[in-house]
Amino acid sequence: MKKISPKKSVFRSKNVKHSFTGTQLTNYAGLSPMMKYINKIKFGKKINELFPTVMHNSTKFSNAQILVSVVLASFSGINRLMRIAMFTRDALVMALLNLQQGLNKDVISVRLKELGQAGAIKLQEYLFGLTTDWLTKSQLNSITVDADSTVKTVYGNQEGAAKGFNSKKKGAKSYHPLLAFVSELKIAVNTWFRTGSAYTSNGICEFIKQTKAILPPTIKRVFFRADSGFFSGALFDLLESYKWKYLVKVKLKNLKQLLESQNWQIQKNNPDIAICEFDYKGKGWKKTRKLRAIRTVAKWVEVEFMGKKQLAPVYQYACYCSNLNYDALKLHEIYKQRSTSETWIEQVKSQLLAGATLTDNFHANDILWQLQVLAYNLSVMMRYKVKKLWQQEHATFRYWFINLPAKLVRGSRYLNMKIYENYYHEDKWNDFAESLL
Repeated sequence: MKKISPKKSVFRSKNVKHSFTGTQLTNYAGLSPMMKYINKIKFGKKINELFPTVMHNSTKFSNAQILVSVVLASFSGINRLMRIAMFTRDALVMALLNLQQGLNKDVISVRLKELGQAGAIKLQEYLFGLTTDWLTKSQLNSITVDADSTVKTVYGNQEGAAKGFNSKKKGAKSYHPLLAFVSELKIAVNTWFRTGSAYTSNGICEFIKQTKAILPPTIKRVFFRADSGFFSGALFDLLESYKWKYLVKVKLKNLKQLLESQNWQIQKNNPDIAICEFDYKGKGWKKTRKLRAIRTVAKWVEVEFMGKKQLAPVYQYACYCSNLNYDALKLHEIYKQRSTSETWIEQVKSQLLAGATLTDNFHANDILWQLQVLAYNLSVMMRYKVKKLWQQEHATFRYWFINLPAKLVRGSRYLNMKIYENYYHEDKWNDFAESLL
């Protein structure tokens, strides 16, 4: 047995040029410029260094080829090991990954399992460094970190899957990953793959400590925003020790009764809105904090009072804990901007298919999750220089620029990829490809 050194890796992406003539032979022409970007950040080379391939007589694929194929498949809307294996038989994919034949689903599964927990940790640490580099190059000195969790239902007996909160499939087993996004770049700065029985805020303080370590020293100010699942005195203590600003929605069992007893200030310009603020110290909290709430009229209903029918308001409440010096009305508006992070989570899950490819091994599934979240980040950062494309969802981008028919013509030194000469987005495609150089 021997390990392949980086210089002798069987993963060497071939040079592919393109022009706009020809007929169909590959269905993923848009992967060619993307692979140039992946090579530019030396992703394949680094993966080969982290996970050198132990060679046997029967070994045909390197670990780097397998892991990069998962990323490319995620770009292209391909999930499940069988479909990923079929995807690697595409002519362009084989050329980009320097494959002599398509991968086998069992090979993919076995290799991921062999990497195990140590491999998942190694990959995570490398991805942290990649994120730090992106944040440094962005030249941002102030960022917003939106934290959230998501439930991914599973069907089977996958290791680590468990019953927990699941609004769509009550009682079903699931995983419950935790994510944090940098809103200004729309990238996932940190993610933990967790069992389905984990409560939303489980390990949140350790997660934030890790997230802070990822941020480069150029980031001077951080604003943290999260929903009611992260309402925790220990978290607030930690954020205040970092001098981070924060805004978290309040979650209490008796919240409605508590708010109903407050003195409300009705807004002059809109009598259907009222605000209040009050001091609160939760169980185990080190100090008292100010909570600010907003009350709005959701609807009017007809009630009977003293034998007469009249209209009465039905109120809707929202309450926040924050160290920002704003009233409840302003905090409510800032919190609503958090909804964009929920859109990004849906892109990660529904468009990059994170969590949709599973094995029966928890750590292999963790690696798959990380690779698919990476695919989302790569999609965002590759489009960053072309703002019109950066604003698009990945599904639209994939439809326009990735899933394209093309013909490959082999030359002496490179492959020439010929795309349909009347392709509607030719100019945009060329602008995007040039932006990656």
